[in-house]
Amino acid sequence: MDIVHLQLISSMIEYFRGDAKRIQHFIKVYNFAAFLGRQEQIDEETLFILETAAIVHDIGIRICENKYGVCDGKHQELEGPAEAKKLLNKIGNYTYEQIERVCWLVGHHHTYTHIYGIDYQLLVEADFLVNIYEDGFTDEMIGNVRNKIFKTLSGIRCLENMYLRNR
Repeated sequence: MDIVHLQLISSMIEYFRGDAKRIQHFIKVYNFAAFLGRQEQIDEETLFILETAAIVHDIGIRICENKYGVCDGKHQELEGPAEAKKLLNKIGNYTYEQIERVCWLVGHHHTYTHIYGIDYQLLVEADFLVNIYEDGFTDEMIGNVRNKIFKTLSGIRCLENMYLRNR
């Protein structure tokens, strides 16, 4: 883990102060994203963007809860990018292009149609690997996600080993 991501993780822990569930969630998504990105042998720049997006992907939750009383995916996609941009600019060490791509990913990570870009695909897969466990998906739901969402060999293998081992 590089110093920039250490700073970002520290800032996100502060951001979600007192909310261990959300802190643990983004840490798990970050780790799965980093693992899958390395398994898929993506280039370093794309991996950096993927890891950054994984850390901040749910940054819009607090604003959504306060503003709308809910934190569903569509509201998160609406509110998250601006909040992510503020935090990434505050930390520094990110180029304009990196910030724009991360914010775009934050603004689309609950949209599962027309996924393009390996960073987008891997972010969605990493988030699902964690959500399946945290949200108690049924076997049928897991099968649907596997068939409709997962595309990378590493993601499919990970999902099957974690959740479909005895099936």
